[in-house]
Amino acid sequence: MKHKRTKQQVWFIRKVLFSIFCYIVFLVATVDITKGMSLGEQSLPEEKAVLEQKLEDDKKTTEETEKIEETSTVKDDDVQEKTSEIINDKYKYTKGNIRVFKEAKITPKAEDNLKIGTRLEVIEEKKVEIVKEKTVKKPDGKTEVQKTTTVENWEKISYQKNREKRTGWIKSKQLVDSLGATLPKEWKNLDFSPIEKKNYPENKRREVRGIYVTSSSASLTKRVDDLIALSKRTKINAFVIDVKEDDGTLLFKMKAGEKYNPNANRRSPIKDIDKFMKKMKDNNIYTIARVVSFKDPTYAKANPDKAIITKSTGKPFTNSDGVIWVSPHDRYLWEYNIAVAKEAALAGFDEIQFDYVRFPASNGGKLDKDLDYRNPNKESKPETIQKYLQYARKELEPLGVYIAADVYGQVGSLPDDMALGQHWESVSNVVDYICPMIYPSHYGKGVYGLPVPDAEPYKTVYRSTQDSMNRNANIDTPAMIRPWIQAFTARWVKGYITYGPEQIELQVKALKDLGINEYILWSPTNRYRIEKNPPSDKKAEPVKEKEATKKATEVKKTEEVKKP
Repeated sequence: MKHKRTKQQVWFIRKVLFSIFCYIVFLVATVDITKGMSLGEQSLPEEKAVLEQKLEDDKKTTEETEKIEETSTVKDDDVQEKTSEIINDKYKYTKGNIRVFKEAKITPKAEDNLKIGTRLEVIEEKKVEIVKEKTVKKPDGKTEVQKTTTVENWEKISYQKNREKRTGWIKSKQLVDSLGATLPKEWKNLDFSPIEKKNYPENKRREVRGIYVTSSSASLTKRVDDLIALSKRTKINAFVIDVKEDDGTLLFKMKAGEKYNPNANRRSPIKDIDKFMKKMKDNNIYTIARVVSFKDPTYAKANPDKAIITKSTGKPFTNSDGVIWVSPHDRYLWEYNIAVAKEAALAGFDEIQFDYVRFPASNGGKLDKDLDYRNPNKESKPETIQKYLQYARKELEPLGVYIAADVYGQVGSLPDDMALGQHWESVSNVVDYICPMIYPSHYGKGVYGLPVPDAEPYKTVYRSTQDSMNRNANIDTPAMIRPWIQAFTARWVKGYITYGPEQIELQVKALKDLGINEYILWSPTNRYRIEKNPPSDKKAEPVKEKEATKKATEVKKTEEVKKP
């Protein structure tokens, strides 16, 4: 007969089993704690975070290593060591154009306006209660006042604008943590990390006051002597000399030309570059090598598979001037251009200035769908331009030369890249000098509120440069601004004025009033009317007519100028 357990016995057994269970749990917990201590007292969440970070870093390294151009030895990891922006908790950026108020409340008139991407600091946060009253009619015909209360979040900000430190209030949720977050998603690889801008003891920086010198002028002894004499009578101390021209030809015979594009050596007007450079140094002329980057019809003719083509026709794309453009994505051309720059540096040039460091005008990007840019890596235009300049910097830095980039004057006033790949901060962050071409004749009617900007040299240069300076304030290591200014008369502009000493001086004054003491004068004929009382002399040796005509055509850019 089976013995039946009493209630007391069942209760006792359950108690024993529960005690055993608790003891087992204790032992397991002890093992886990001991395991944690043996791993350096890292908690499990921390272990997971470290592992995830390592996997993420390994993934980034793998992606960077695999990004190698199929047609060239240039690698992306040679160009750009950092592919993500460093987030600085100190700063925030406006994610749109916003209004700034004097107090934490909306008023009919804002105190200031900030453009998208403006860098600022948040110095105070405030919650503001907004009470609204509404009179309603009750069913009995009587009226009563109903109150509703809402809370608005405001932030007091500090920012730099027009060379002033300003403060004001903005509504919350208008800021993001990085400059990159204000840009199109396709531009996600742009790098705004700080870059050391070196000073070279054997090549000291100067406050450049330069003039443009064509290769034809450089090859004429009398013309060079006249320009040197001009520098001695005035404040001019630098020559920007064509080393690689708009047509792709080179100033002197180079090994780079022989290797990459033999036709580039066909003219080479300077036969003895050492003698020429000695003359520059003996006269204390700071020499800047102008290297035209992607407008290279000579290279395009020799390498038709590198040219930008129209998809619908399969033919090379040209602007209104009929010149074929090479794709800026072409790493082989990068190598060629930098090889040219290296030979210029070894010849004694103090600085390399990259011109046409952009994509061709495509009607504001409207033509892009029908153009094949030969872009295997699917890079955005600004990314390609920035990587090109990063590559140039890395290759040229050991030679102790500074690098500069020419950009459209309007780039500093516009938040985008004008569909050219020239985004202000992404260029300024990489080079030593950024040279906006702020010729008043190149600004359309009504820009900056000026009926004819060409007739207002001071105001046009001042406003354009002021915008550029504001953009420089958005990054930690901006380039020094050294503008190109107008030293020619734009007779094709309706309402134009003649440019002489007074108009040039007004442009220089505008820069000085903004604290900028550097500039370069552009004249396609190399005639510089900067002296009010020039010495009477025999007529200078003329520049070849063909050269002057070509440069005049360059000045009169037929590409549409986008208004700010």
